[in-house]
Amino acid sequence: MFQGTTLITLDDKGRLALPKRARDEAAADGVIVAARHPDGCLVLYPPSAWAPKRDALLKLPFSARGFVRLVLGSAEELKVDRAGRVLIPAGLRELAGLEREAALVGWGDHFELWDRARLTAAEAQAVAQTVEDLDFTF
Repeated sequence: MFQGTTLITLDDKGRLALPKRARDEAAADGVIVAARHPDGCLVLYPPSAWAPKRDALLKLPFSARGFVRLVLGSAEELKVDRAGRVLIPAGLRELAGLEREAALVGWGDHFELWDRARLTAAEAQAVAQTVEDLDFTF
């Protein structure tokens, strides 16, 4: 299970190093699936966790084709090298506004990959929605 936030830096080639604590589970097959998320980040899934999401997307009604196109049209299998690095293709980096400073946010079965500035803005917006509005208590 992935949780927590790890601040990372993309190298000059657009590679990120997966955190050691997540490397074995996230990239057990030497591959990770990356796709665009409508919130302005990328999602990174181990292939075994991505397959049911992909299948669920394909079962959505035709009226959801724009959303399905947004996600599946951007999805790519990315190789993880022996050092645990993943090259994020330029097209995906552009979609997520990824420059250099980024953050990996754990979401249970996957990670979100955010540009740090975008994540800060998204978190500020989330704080505006109070916990009471969500019917959740700690």
